[in-house]
Amino acid sequence: MSNDRIGQCTRPAADRDEVCGEDPRVAGLRRAVGRLRRELACYRPQLSDRQVAEEELALLDAAVADGSISVPRLRTSLLVVTSALGSVSALAEPVAALRRAIDLFGPSPSSPHPSDRAPFTHG
Repeated sequence: MSNDRIGQCTRPAADRDEVCGEDPRVAGLRRAVGRLRRELACYRPQLSDRQVAEEELALLDAAVADGSISVPRLRTSLLVVTSALGSVSALAEPVAALRRAIDLFGPSPSSPHPSDRAPFTHG
């Protein structure tokens, strides 16, 4: 029932993980992206960066759909979405869910481990 691309299946969404053996991280990312897209669509107040967030979420959705998931790209997308929507309290939980889903893929290969970072000092 699955094809060569990660995350693809012809079964209904509720059955995909089990039937296709889909990576649960991919399934979680798909759900988080879908939820945030729906909640953003329902959020009616004017947002100056709405289009930026919608475009980035569409890119994430496409990456999940075609299996072209890369951790650095996920991290960049999270940064863009958080920058665009991070101050909107009504969207805080779906943005946090997106972050949790992306965190399951691990840190970006180019980012240092938190213990390797120099402590912040005000000089």
